[in-house]
Amino acid sequence: MAGERMRQTGFSGAQAVGDGDKDVPAAPVDMAHLARYTLGDVALEREVLEMFCTQSVSYLEQLRAATSHKDWSDAAHSLKGSARAVGAWRTERAAEHIEELWEDIPLEARAARVDELEASIQEAAAFVAGLGDGNRK
Repeated sequence: MAGERMRQTGFSGAQAVGDGDKDVPAAPVDMAHLARYTLGDVALEREVLEMFCTQSVSYLEQLRAATSHKDWSDAAHSLKGSARAVGAWRTERAAEHIEELWEDIPLEARAARVDELEASIQEAAAFVAGLGDGNRK
């Protein structure tokens, strides 16, 4: 399945990470996926990625402040969609995993999952910052 997703995204030569049929490319952002939606417009890619990074912080704050299952689920779902749109597959999968956790795990465990999600977002943000240095991957 990893090969199938890599063929679909054009991310050849990537190492896949993950479990089951949700394997994802090793890079924090699948630039081939994003390029299809921006028609290869590098300036637009940069703008979209910067919006993703900014919105991700907002969604994390919403997750940390959530006092109901709806607040939690809405923030996780929004983050999952944003990550999917730019090809941030690790972040997308982390958000997907926590989307329905409200009642299934205690508060401390939810906080740990949000920390894991935040790490994937920070990884994507560092990747995006590197693109500004001419490190297109």
